[in-house]
Amino acid sequence: MTLKILAVDTATENCSVALSCGDHVISRSEIAPREHTNKILPMVDEVLAEAGVALSQVDALAFGRGPGSFTGVRIGIGIAQGLAFGADLPMIGVSTLEAMAAQSYRLSGATRVLAAIDARMGELYVGQYQRTQTGRWQCLGEEMVVAPDALLPHSNQGVWTLAGTGWPAYPDLEAQLGLQSVRSDVLYPQAQDMIAIAQHAYQSGEAVAAELASPTYLRDKVTWKKLPGRE
Repeated sequence: MTLKILAVDTATENCSVALSCGDHVISRSEIAPREHTNKILPMVDEVLAEAGVALSQVDALAFGRGPGSFTGVRIGIGIAQGLAFGADLPMIGVSTLEAMAAQSYRLSGATRVLAAIDARMGELYVGQYQRTQTGRWQCLGEEMVVAPDALLPHSNQGVWTLAGTGWPAYPDLEAQLGLQSVRSDVLYPQAQDMIAIAQHAYQSGEAVAAELASPTYLRDKVTWKKLPGRE
C-alpha cells in the first residue's frame, strides 16, 4: 500500500508543506519568518489540489514537532491538529533535527549528520544521527539544548556532515570540536524530508490520535519562565 502522508512544518524560519502521492512527493517551501500563519494553509491547499487528493483521503498527518522556535512549533502543531481533527487523521511528530539529517542524505548522500539549530540565548539545539541499513535514522544519544562550548560529539571517528543554522551562528565551533567534517547546504528542515520518516513511523504503529500529539521544545522550562506570572 502506498501511503499518503501530508507533512507540515513551521518550527524554524522556513515554512513548508509536502504530500506523498504515489512514487513522488509534492512540496512547497518558503523562508518566511513571522508569516507562517498566513502561508501554511494556502500551501496545504496547493499540494492537495496539485495531487487531486482530498484531505480526508490522506492516511496520516506529519508535523515538525521541534525543536525550534517556541512560537513556530506551536503554530505547526496547532494547525496540524486542526487539520487532523477535521479529517479524523492520525498524527506523527517528526524531529526537525532528524529531518535535517534526512535532507542532508537526500542532497549529498550523508549518513552521519550533526544537526544544530541556533536556539538563541547562547545555546544550540543539537541532534547526532546515523543512517541505518534499513534507511531509518538512529539518534546517537539524545537531542539536547546545549551551550556551544559544552557540545561533545558522540564520536570523533569518521566524517560528520554539519547541518543547520547553528554552524553559521557559531563559525568557530567546527574547528573547536576537532572533527572530520563537511558543511552541508542544509540550514532548515523541509517537510518533504519528514515524509519518509513519517512513513516508517506509521508502518511501525507510532501514529497517535490528534489529541495525543505533542511538541518537543527541549528548553520549555526556560520559555515558560519568560511569560508573565510563570516561575
